[in-house]
Amino acid sequence: MNEALTLYIAAFIDELAKNGVKDVVVSPGSRSTPLAIVMAEHPAMRVHMNIDERSAAFFALGMAKAKRRPVALLCTSGTAVANYFPAVVEAHYSRVPLIVITADRPHELRDVGAPQAIDQLNIYGKYTKWFVEMALPEKTPDMLRYARTMAAKAAGTAISAPSGPVHLNFPLREPLVPVVHEETWKQIEAKEPSYTTVIPGKMTIGIEQIQQLYDEFSSVEKGLIVCGPIDRPEFAEAVTKLAEMLDYPILADPLSQLRSGTHAKEYIIDSYDAILKDEKIAASLVPDVVIRFGAMPVSKPLFLLLKRYVNIKQIVVDGEGGWREPTLTASYMVYCDEIEFCRQLIRIGEPKRNKSEWSTTWKAINDIAKSVLLEATAGEELFEGKVFTELSRLLPDGATLFVGNSMPIRDTDTFFFANDKQIRILANRGANGIDGVVSSALGASAVAEPLVLVIGDLSFYHDLNGLLAAKMHGLHATIIVLNNNGGGIFSFLPQAEHKKHFEMLFGTPTDLQFAHVVRMYGGNFAKIATWDEFRDCVTQSLTTDGLHVVEVCTSRENNVKMHRLLWEKVSQEIAEFLEKRGAV
Repeated sequence: MNEALTLYIAAFIDELAKNGVKDVVVSPGSRSTPLAIVMAEHPAMRVHMNIDERSAAFFALGMAKAKRRPVALLCTSGTAVANYFPAVVEAHYSRVPLIVITADRPHELRDVGAPQAIDQLNIYGKYTKWFVEMALPEKTPDMLRYARTMAAKAAGTAISAPSGPVHLNFPLREPLVPVVHEETWKQIEAKEPSYTTVIPGKMTIGIEQIQQLYDEFSSVEKGLIVCGPIDRPEFAEAVTKLAEMLDYPILADPLSQLRSGTHAKEYIIDSYDAILKDEKIAASLVPDVVIRFGAMPVSKPLFLLLKRYVNIKQIVVDGEGGWREPTLTASYMVYCDEIEFCRQLIRIGEPKRNKSEWSTTWKAINDIAKSVLLEATAGEELFEGKVFTELSRLLPDGATLFVGNSMPIRDTDTFFFANDKQIRILANRGANGIDGVVSSALGASAVAEPLVLVIGDLSFYHDLNGLLAAKMHGLHATIIVLNNNGGGIFSFLPQAEHKKHFEMLFGTPTDLQFAHVVRMYGGNFAKIATWDEFRDCVTQSLTTDGLHVVEVCTSRENNVKMHRLLWEKVSQEIAEFLEKRGAV
């Protein structure tokens, strides 16, 4: 029985590794013993232990996001499986390839009151691209080929467009300890060598269709390129060349990876959110054509502009064949690889001879907005937005900036300006939750360092268990906690006007002293009082191994006032500029 178990599991794990799945995050348990041991024994597999299942799943998600490759995730049976659910949902919506492997009771122990037995079949529902209930282990050639085939299919399905999670459920009978020795891998190779290699392709459209689309907008002056979250290394070069050819400004979300890098930035508009907050100004800047790449940007004013003006011709390009179009007003959904789409247009297009008033106006008001925002963040007050202007200067080439949801991602959008460094910005913007952000960032730090996470205090509290991974795996990461003692984003919403119940229901102050928990996990903690201290702490953390947590305490009330004053000043100066040009 143990030989059958060993060879069957070994064939499966070996095929995963041969299909490029080299990292697995394991949550400890009994029923998953054979899978965990064989993974640990495989010479090409790296095992990352993470005790808390919810944390483990987000850790794997962050690692897969940073690697742009599938990562496996393993747990035992029962509620351990359910604790993976939030990260599976996030992986689904953010198109992150995860291979979720769950051990299960065999069929005779289901629905009979056996311990640690829940219904695990299709437990993640539509949030996985594919589910399979694996056959019970056997060592026949057909079953070893079956195990290899399922592994190859799992890896291929997870990475193929649209990328996402898959789920394999393994019913296993006792005894559960495999017999793995040096000859095991030669033995399974001799019995059944590597079976299938999956080669994912790219979506393309024909030259006639490209020509048709180009004819739609080539003569249109008032065009915009909108780039939401998209993480493709060659995309920045391609889309900026397209913008230059069309003379179209690029509204670049921070997760578009367009704000940092060596590509041209003449057409990058990085303050569009602040610009479009004034409805009168937004009305004067309505484009005739929008070419959109990536998921919907974080900016609500941009979303409202695209939704409100239904006559805008929107061309949404999605190389993974999805439907990420919440404005419900798209004219075209184009299923073509984004880089290839840009390159094909450039090949057939003709560059505009002169810069249009439209593009020069956008560039001018972007400069005005940035000037106002930079001037406002030059003071010494501990303002949350200034964290991002400081980080744009402090982060070195090759750094990764992971950003929490709620206010941090929005402040990144407003205050992290275009620069020539190679800084990759990541966030969990699939379901936009505040759960698992610490774990996701630390998972990313396992393959991409130096890494800095900026996170709010509630989101940090929500995933304190995630800090254990830094201690267990000796990770190097810096976490900046923006502590306004509660849910800061709610202070910007209409709920803030209802003072009677606001603090209890939305503000939710915790009054926690994070220093104690950081030190419990072996991290270094600093609570800064000035920007000089902030710069010193962050600079030191970037060059010193280990976990570093820097706490920046701010006032929710003052933070709201500062943001609103800035938006008003940006709107005022842009309105004056446009009035002089007769544009408003």
